[in-house]
Amino acid sequence: MMKQLITVLGLSLVLAACGDEESGKEKEGDVVATTGQIADVVKAIGGEHLDVTTLMGPGVDPHLYKATQSDVTKLDEAEVIFYNGLHLEGQMQDIFTQMAEEKTVLAVGETLDEEMLLADENNPDLHDPHIWFDITLWKDVVESVGQTLAEEYPDFKDDFEKNKAAYLAELDDLSAYVNARIQEIPESQRILVTAHDAFNYFGKSQGFDVRGLQGLSTDSEYGVKDVQNMVNFLSGHHIKAIFVESSVSDKAMKAVIEGAKEKGHNITIGGELFSDAMGAEGTDEGTYTGMYKHNVDTIVDALK
Repeated sequence: MMKQLITVLGLSLVLAACGDEESGKEKEGDVVATTGQIADVVKAIGGEHLDVTTLMGPGVDPHLYKATQSDVTKLDEAEVIFYNGLHLEGQMQDIFTQMAEEKTVLAVGETLDEEMLLADENNPDLHDPHIWFDITLWKDVVESVGQTLAEEYPDFKDDFEKNKAAYLAELDDLSAYVNARIQEIPESQRILVTAHDAFNYFGKSQGFDVRGLQGLSTDSEYGVKDVQNMVNFLSGHHIKAIFVESSVSDKAMKAVIEGAKEKGHNITIGGELFSDAMGAEGTDEGTYTGMYKHNVDTIVDALK
């Protein structure tokens, strides 16, 4: 009798453990996001229900990023994949196309109203992919991500909705903060010069004239003429500060500073901005709102 009781109890414990594993699997979704900006949205909405993996960390340039075998494994094991699209992750498009045959793969930038997107000046058929710098557009991305997660994990729809509402409220607070800080800069001084054209959405939404030495993608080349044209622009407009980017080499901007110095115009580096990548996880700059505030504070403090 005792042996039978032990056997029954043992079987019960095994079944209970299996049930916990199945329950845990049911409650947790495996999601992959390419960039930190997108991962921040997925984590905020998914909360405790999702295990979110970010492929591209701090300092990583998504324009040039090539997936490793480890990345392919993560994408293959994920239940849902979110990426920016609009050719930001240009080296990975074939992978996303292949993965989309087996699971939900969403290019968040391509869910937006095309009329709200900025065109590439050098190629009108393409759009500027740096959509996260327009807070209003980013709120639309939040809606798209929330809808997709609710469809994939309907058991958690109510939680997702609450989390999404809280995140959107956070973006409204961010927008108010940004607008207040930018008022500290005289309109004539709202000229933002960076390494590449990552900030056009920021410029359009916040009233800045934005100039980048390179084009929309960091894989575009720049030459001596580009540097000279930038030097002439800076000198002619008496601009005192330009900005480097965390995910782009500062070599080009240093060449601009040297060129301006030769013309008798002193320019300083106003600070480092986060463009295609956010800060380290666990820091304020490792979140979307923290990254955006850092950029705005850096820009305002240097130009006002």
